[in-house]
Amino acid sequence: MHVSLGTGIIIDMSTKNVILKEGVVKEALMGAEFKVELDDGEEALATISGKMRKFRIKILPGDKVKIEFSPHDLQRGRITYRYR
Repeated sequence: MHVSLGTGIIIDMSTKNVILKEGVVKEALMGAEFKVELDDGEEALATISGKMRKFRIKILPGDKVKIEFSPHDLQRGRITYRYR
C-alpha cells in the first residue's frame, strides 16, 4: 500500500524495516524493560511488545528471546517472542 502525503512524497507502508536478533535476558528492570545480551556479544535494552503484554507472557532472566530493532537505534528493542 502506498500513501501520498500530497506534497509529492510517497511512503511505502507495506514494508516493515526492522532488524531481528536473538539473545538471552540478563536482568529484569522496572517498567517491563530488560537488559538482554545478544548472540553477537552486545548488550541492549528491550521492552515487551504489546501482544506479549496482552496475553501476559512472563519473561524471566535466562530466557532466550527474539528482539526487533529499528534501523535507527540498535541499543533499544522490542521483545516479540520468548523461546520455550
